[in-house]
Amino acid sequence: MKTTAGRGESTDEAETVARRIPLKYRLFRWAVFFGTLSAISAGVYYEVRESSLQATFFSALAEKIRWDVQPGANAELWLPQSGPYDRRLGYARMSDMLPRLAGAGYEITAQARQSEEFQEAVLRGFYPIYREKTQAGLTLFDRKGVPLQQSRFPERQYASFDDIPPVLVNALLYVENRDLLTPDYPRRNPAVDWGRFARAAVGQGLRVIDGEGSRAGGSTLATQIEKFRHSPGGRTHGSGDKLRQMVSASLRAYLDGEETLDARRRIVRDYLNSVPLAGLAGYGEVNGLGDGLWAWYGRDFATANRILADENADLQLRAQVFREALSLIVAQRRPSGLLLESTERLNRLTDSYLRLLAGAGGIPESLRDAALRTRLAPARRVRENGSVSFVSRKAVNDVRVMLGELLAVEDLYALDRFDMEARTTLDAAAQSAVTAQLSRMADSDYLRCGGFREPRLLARGQPSGVNYSFTLYETTPLGNLLRVQADNLDQPLDINSGTKLDLGSSAKFRTLVSYLNVIADLHRRYAGMDAKELAEIATRPGDRLSSWAIGYLRDHREANLAEMLDAALERRYSANPNETFFTGGGVHRFSNFKREDDGQTPTVAGALEQSVNLVFVRIMHDVAHYHAYEAEDAPARGLREGDAKTREEFLNRFAEREGIGFLRTFWHKYRDIDPAERLDILADSAPARQAPLAAVFLGVNPDSSFDAFVTFMRQRLGDKAGSEAGLRRVYDAHATRQYNLSDLGYLARVHPLELWLVRYMRAHPDAGLRDIVADSVAERREASRWLFASRFRHAQQVRIDIVVEVAAFERIAAEWRRLGYPFEQLVPSLATSIGSSADRPAALAELMGIVVNDGVRRPTVRVDSLLFAAETPYETRLERRTEAGEQVLLPEVAQTARRALLRVVDSGTARRVKDVYRDTDGKPIRVGGKTGTGDHRFQTIGADGEVKNSRVMNRAATFAFYLGDRFYGVVTAFVPGAKAANYDFTSALPVQILKELQPVLQPLISGGGAVPGRCAGIGRSSG
Repeated sequence: MKTTAGRGESTDEAETVARRIPLKYRLFRWAVFFGTLSAISAGVYYEVRESSLQATFFSALAEKIRWDVQPGANAELWLPQSGPYDRRLGYARMSDMLPRLAGAGYEITAQARQSEEFQEAVLRGFYPIYREKTQAGLTLFDRKGVPLQQSRFPERQYASFDDIPPVLVNALLYVENRDLLTPDYPRRNPAVDWGRFARAAVGQGLRVIDGEGSRAGGSTLATQIEKFRHSPGGRTHGSGDKLRQMVSASLRAYLDGEETLDARRRIVRDYLNSVPLAGLAGYGEVNGLGDGLWAWYGRDFATANRILADENADLQLRAQVFREALSLIVAQRRPSGLLLESTERLNRLTDSYLRLLAGAGGIPESLRDAALRTRLAPARRVRENGSVSFVSRKAVNDVRVMLGELLAVEDLYALDRFDMEARTTLDAAAQSAVTAQLSRMADSDYLRCGGFREPRLLARGQPSGVNYSFTLYETTPLGNLLRVQADNLDQPLDINSGTKLDLGSSAKFRTLVSYLNVIADLHRRYAGMDAKELAEIATRPGDRLSSWAIGYLRDHREANLAEMLDAALERRYSANPNETFFTGGGVHRFSNFKREDDGQTPTVAGALEQSVNLVFVRIMHDVAHYHAYEAEDAPARGLREGDAKTREEFLNRFAEREGIGFLRTFWHKYRDIDPAERLDILADSAPARQAPLAAVFLGVNPDSSFDAFVTFMRQRLGDKAGSEAGLRRVYDAHATRQYNLSDLGYLARVHPLELWLVRYMRAHPDAGLRDIVADSVAERREASRWLFASRFRHAQQVRIDIVVEVAAFERIAAEWRRLGYPFEQLVPSLATSIGSSADRPAALAELMGIVVNDGVRRPTVRVDSLLFAAETPYETRLERRTEAGEQVLLPEVAQTARRALLRVVDSGTARRVKDVYRDTDGKPIRVGGKTGTGDHRFQTIGADGEVKNSRVMNRAATFAFYLGDRFYGVVTAFVPGAKAANYDFTSALPVQILKELQPVLQPLISGGGAVPGRCAGIGRSSG
C-alpha cells in the first residue's frame, strides 16, 4: 500500500502535481528561498559587524534604567546581596548596616530612588546597570569638610584611556579581545565577540562529544568585568550565568547611547584598573594592574607607565617592565596559581605571548627579544612602603574603630574599602596643632622655653620616654562632640581609651560626686520632716553623714538641696595620717602627698582644691558605711539591727567568695603541671613528717594499695618514714576513720581545698575552672564549716566586715559605672578614693561631661554624618539625630561639683592655668578641673599596715578639666614600666601642657584666628 504525502495525496499523485508546475515557477521559488536565506545571512553578518539592532534595543532599554536621589528614606530600595564587587565596596552589607545605624541614633535624610525598569532588570536576575566605580574607599572629613583620611582601592589607577601606554593596550587586546577597539563599527556591542564566541561554542560541543574540544573561552573584556565583579566567587557558573553577564554588559555598554567607542575604551581602562590579581601576604587583595605592578613586582606605577610609553627608554628596563605587566595580564585567568605557586609556568606563558605579540605586530621584535632575556620574580610578601605614623592617625584610627563597632565590621581592612564617607566631629586644625605640640615634648629647647624643666615637671628623666594624651570635647544638643584626640605614642594603642591607669587623685573627683550623691539622698529622705520627726530619728556613732544631714536640716528648715550641698562642701575632715584603717581585707595606713597637710582639718572643698589624701580616705569611709548600712536598701542594714539571719548570710557570702578565690589560686598553681607530678607538688607544701605526708597521699589517693603508700612514704622520707608495721597502722587508721575534708587538711597542714582539687583533677583530667567551681559546692562549705562555730565570734566579725565592705563597693561601682566608669568592679578598699581602682582618661572626660551638662549623660559623638555609595543607585545619606540624653546626676549635684572643681584652678593644684584662656573680649574663661598623680607601685604591707617594700610599676599624671560652658577634656602624661622610677613629675605636668596649648586651642574655644605661642619659633634639638 502506498504512503501518503500532505493533505491525504499519495506519493504518485504529488509527483504528478509537481510535474504540472512550470519550471520557471519552481526556479522562482528556489530563488526566493535562496534570496531570503542570503538576505538573512547578510543581515546577520551586518548585525554581527554593526550591532545596529542591538544598539537600538539595548540603548532604548538602558535609557529607562535610571535612578536619582530624593529626600527621606526609600523603603523600596533594592540592594545587592552578593558578588565580589558589591561585598568589597560594602553595598551587599547596607541592608544590615542601615538598621544598625538607625538603632544607634542616625536617620536617613536622603536616599536613591530606582526606576521601575532598574528594579525589573535586577529582579529578572541581571546585574545592576549603572556606571560602576573602579576605585572607592572610606573617606573621613573633619567638621568643616577638610579630609582627614582618603582610602582609595585600588590605589593606583589610570584616570583615562589616553593614560594607558599603547603597548599595554595592544598586549591586552591581543590576549583577550582583539577587535574591541575597531573604529569602523561605532555601534558594535563590546559584550560579544561572535568569532570568539563561535569558536568557544564549537569547542564546548566537541568536548561534550569526545572530550577533545578546545577550552578557549568566549568571554570579552566587558563580560569578564561582569564576571569578576558580580558572579558568585568571581566565576561563571553555567550558561545561564554567561547569558546574564552578556546581557548586563550589553546594557552597560549602551548607557550613553547607540555609539560605543567611548564605552569600549572605558572597558579597557576599567579592566586594567580592576582585574583581580590574587592576594599577597601583608597587603591583602590585589586588584588592577597598577596595584599588581607595585605589590607583585615593587614597581612604581607612574615610573612604569613613563617607561612603557617611551619608545626611546632604556630597552632592557622597558623590556623588564613590559614583561611584568604582560605577566599580570596573562595571569588573570589563574592568578593565585601562577603568581604564588607556578612562577616557572608563568614565565613560559609570558614567553609564548611575547612571541605571538611580536609575530602579530603588537610589539617590536627588539622589545620581544629583550623581554625574552628577562625573568619574573613575583613577591611572596608585600614590600615595605614606609613606616606608618600612628601619632598622626590616632584620632582617625579611633573613628575607624568606632565605625567598625557601629557597623559590626570587625576587619578594618574591609572597612577601609567600603564606598563610604563620614563627617567626623574632629577639628582638623586643632587636631594637627595639638599633635604637633605633643610631639615637641621631646625637644629640649622647647621644654626650656615652655617652663617644663622645673621640679615636679620634667626636671628628672628622659623627656622622650614620656607618653602624652589629650582629648577635647564640645557639648552640644547633638551630644558630646569629640574635637581633638591626640597623643605622641607611635603605636596602635590609644592611651586615652585603651589603657588602665592609676590616675591617682583624679579618683577624688569620683569620690566627691559619690559623697554629694549621698547628701542628696539624705535630703530626699529627710527634708520633708519637721523638727520633731527629725529629732526622733536614731543614728549610730558610725553614721556620720546621716547625723550631719539630720542636724543640718533641723537647723536650716528652709534650705533647698543646692544650699545643703554647698554646706556639705564646707564639712571638715581630719588629714591626720596616724590612724590605721581596716579595709581591703587588712589593716592599712595612708599618707598625704604634702606633709604640711598632716595636721590640717580642711573642708571637703578645700581638700579637693589641695588634693589632700586622708580627707578623701575618710570621706570614702563614710560613703561606704552609708551604702553598706544606712541607705534604704543597704545590704547590711539587718546587721546594724542585730539580725542573726543577715549575719549568717554574710558569713555564707564570705565563705563562698573565699572558697572560689582559693580554688582559683590552686587551679592556676596546678593546671600546667603534668598530672604525674601534681602529688609531689602538693607534698612539697606539707611538712616532711609521717602524719602530714600520709594525709596528703591518702587524701588524694584514698583507694591506693598499701604497697603504693609505702613506696611514696619511703621516697619522701627515706628511713624516717618508719617501720612497715608503723606505716600499716597509719594506713589502716585512714582507711577506717573516714576523715572529712577539713580533718585531712588539718592533718596534712595544707588547705583542704588544695587537697581536694588535686584529687579532683586526678579523676577529671579535662575539667576546667568552671567545672571545678560547679562541682565543689559541698567541699567549699566543708572547708569553711569552722567559721560558723560560736567560739570564733571575732573571726566571724572580721570576715563579715570584709564582705560588707565588698557589698558597699559593689553599690559604689554601680553608681560609678552609671557615670561612665569603664570597669566592672572597684577594689573594695578605701584606697579607691585616691586611685587604687585605676581609670581611663576617656572615662574621666565622660564624667566631666556629665558635670558640665548639669547631670545629663549625653552620647559621645565622633561621626555626625554618613554617606554610603555616593553617585550610585544605592546612595544613602544619614545624619545623627539630636537626643535628650539621660539624667544620671541631679542638676544640683552637677552644679555643686562644677563649683568645687573651679576652686582647684582658682587657688589649688591647677592654678597654673588660671586666667590663661580668654573669650573674644579678652575676659578670662572659667576653668575648673581635677588633677591626679598615679605613682603605681607593687607594695608589700606588714600586719601593722606599714609598707615593707615597694616596686615602681608605672607613673601617670592627669588633669580632667572644663573650659567655659561648652568644652571639657583630659590631659595625661604616662611612663610605663620600671623606668618610671626615673621620673618625679606630678599632675603639674598635664596642667602646664594645657596652659601651653592655649594658642592652638583658642580659635576653637572662643573663635578668632590662631595666635603663635611664645615658643612657636623654637627649633628642635636632640633632648
